[in-house]
Amino acid sequence: MKQRDALVTVLLAATLLFDVGTASAANSVTAGDLYIEPPTLINLGFEWRIDGDDNHDASVLVLYRKKGDSQWKNGLPWLRLNGERVLSNVRFDVISPNMFAGSIIDLEPDTEYEVQLSLSDPDGVGGESQKTVTVRTRAEPKPYAGGRVFHVYPHGTPNADKIQPAFEGLLAAYNNSSSGTDMTMATRPRVRAGDTILVHAGVYKYKREHYTNTASLSQVPFDGTYYLTGTGTPDKPIAIKAAGDGEVIFDGNGTFNLFNVKGADYHYFEGLTIRNTEIAIWAGTQRIVGAKGLTVKKCRFENIGMGVYTNNARSSNFYIADNWFIGRNRTDYLISWSDSSFANYLGVAFPPSMGKPSLDSTLPEDQKWGSYIAVKTYGPGHVMAYNFVKGFHDGIDDETYGNPEGSFATDPNLPDTTNGPKYPPPEFWDQRPVALDFYNNLMDNFHDNPFEMDGSLHNVRNMRNLTINSASHVWCNQPTLGGPIYWIRNIGYHLPGGTTRGELTGAIFYNNTMLGNTSAPASSNMRWRNNIMLPEDVNSSVFSVTTNTNYTSSDYNGFGPGPSGTQFSWNSPPFNVLSDQPAPGHTPVRTTRNYATLADYAAGTGQDTHSVLLDWDVFMNVPRLDSNDLAQRTRAVPLDGLDFRLRPGSAAVDRGAAIPQVTDGYTGAAPDLGALELGLPVPQYGPRYVPHWL
Repeated sequence: MKQRDALVTVLLAATLLFDVGTASAANSVTAGDLYIEPPTLINLGFEWRIDGDDNHDASVLVLYRKKGDSQWKNGLPWLRLNGERVLSNVRFDVISPNMFAGSIIDLEPDTEYEVQLSLSDPDGVGGESQKTVTVRTRAEPKPYAGGRVFHVYPHGTPNADKIQPAFEGLLAAYNNSSSGTDMTMATRPRVRAGDTILVHAGVYKYKREHYTNTASLSQVPFDGTYYLTGTGTPDKPIAIKAAGDGEVIFDGNGTFNLFNVKGADYHYFEGLTIRNTEIAIWAGTQRIVGAKGLTVKKCRFENIGMGVYTNNARSSNFYIADNWFIGRNRTDYLISWSDSSFANYLGVAFPPSMGKPSLDSTLPEDQKWGSYIAVKTYGPGHVMAYNFVKGFHDGIDDETYGNPEGSFATDPNLPDTTNGPKYPPPEFWDQRPVALDFYNNLMDNFHDNPFEMDGSLHNVRNMRNLTINSASHVWCNQPTLGGPIYWIRNIGYHLPGGTTRGELTGAIFYNNTMLGNTSAPASSNMRWRNNIMLPEDVNSSVFSVTTNTNYTSSDYNGFGPGPSGTQFSWNSPPFNVLSDQPAPGHTPVRTTRNYATLADYAAGTGQDTHSVLLDWDVFMNVPRLDSNDLAQRTRAVPLDGLDFRLRPGSAAVDRGAAIPQVTDGYTGAAPDLGALELGLPVPQYGPRYVPHWL
């Protein structure tokens, strides 16, 4: 490993020292409790509370190995949190605890790992400074092999063709009876944990307005919703799965919500087509009720307003993978929901439709309603992986929930809440938005944001996602409430609104290909390493950071080309001040620093001293875009033909720093910049199977 690689590994593991006056006894660190977050399939998350370390020079050495192996491996550096505050009127007021938090990534599912942690500090360490724990990653959900099996057929299927026990319509199998009259809700679940319902090929579409027991017309309540209320377990989910003899279509026939599983834990959907409804699978409503352990695999969603949705803090451990979400929004152009210049140039209605009738009379009838969201969740342990999403306002999001349960936002109308906790106490930790995974998704064409981490807390892992055509910011953190919020090896292209947005607290960007202007307008405790950042708006700065903490840092990146004026901005407290956090009625004191060149910026701030200037020719085939040209700004670029691999010998090759787990296995003298290491396979983006309808 080169000397500079060893240096940056140290810098990643411990923040810079600051001249903050005479050292106090509080500069030493005392170890507190270690909390293990809910494991996901390939990632583990941890939080280690500490006391002291006022000068931020403590660090944690992370080692891990598969149980039974002899060789330890280095884990990702952990993020140091201490009092970073997100304050936003009555919606958010969260103050980060004094702790380290971090993830160990890209592990094997359903496997035990030993994790060894060592806390160190030049000023001294108290308490239990070394901890070793064993944690098992989660298994991929599957139907239980030993459960009962029920077969569902469309009305009219000859009895001779049915496998017994057979039922006509889903609810006839799921419940002890089904009906479309007053008796609709007089049924109770037949299914129990471990049962599988195999749904055979055909269209399941009912007329909810018909008062009849005729099976071909009405097998659902009068609102047309399948209310599923059985209870599965993690090992024995209740499975509703395509039988494999042809396409299974659940047509909502215009109902608002087709599947309601808010009161149904550990349900499993696989291989279904769900269409013609506003909310396809509704799994929770804030502060009312929410499901746990929902699985949705290999399904197709079309003509929907929302795909899979919960915003209840009780919801946890969802697995949403290998699905196709096809929104109703127009995708032959790119349009913003907040910038009218797109619509003015194209001559279309503004704002664009988001779950309401479009004003654009030129649209076909089936496109006059917009699509809002493909997936939105809240709570811990959710996994969203290998999905294809196209034609929505937003893509895959964490819910902008407000303050997490158990904590209070400042409300001028309720003075007593100002004395409440600004961070959830331990009895609410199972309801926090932590341990969230978003990886290997393929995203195309959004009014707003393909990914929103808004309202999330700790150990959010966004890895290996590919996004094109996002009118607004591709990776939204508005706001994130502590971190780490990892963005690792993602690609974003055609991003006229830029790459990031919002109050970014604890966001970490490693080895991303960020092909748009990058700005952090109100940030704290941030990191950028090994990224390629090329602007789409050539008249705006390439990289602009406004931060309340002088332990925000950036290095080993590739920038440019930018405007002739200010290309770089770094606005932070005076360098002899560790941080200046927001408070009611207080605006942080920050020094504005603008620079015309990378050299001037590095010399003036000490940031990006190892970073380099790049141009679009570093890629095999990625055309340069200029969003000031409205024709380019509004044109939806096709994915076909784009090649984001680095060109051998280009200025981005061998210019990065070694980061444990992120750059392991690099092929040259040093890691490359950007999402794709030269000579290594390109990741799988989107579903891992080819459905019959392609």
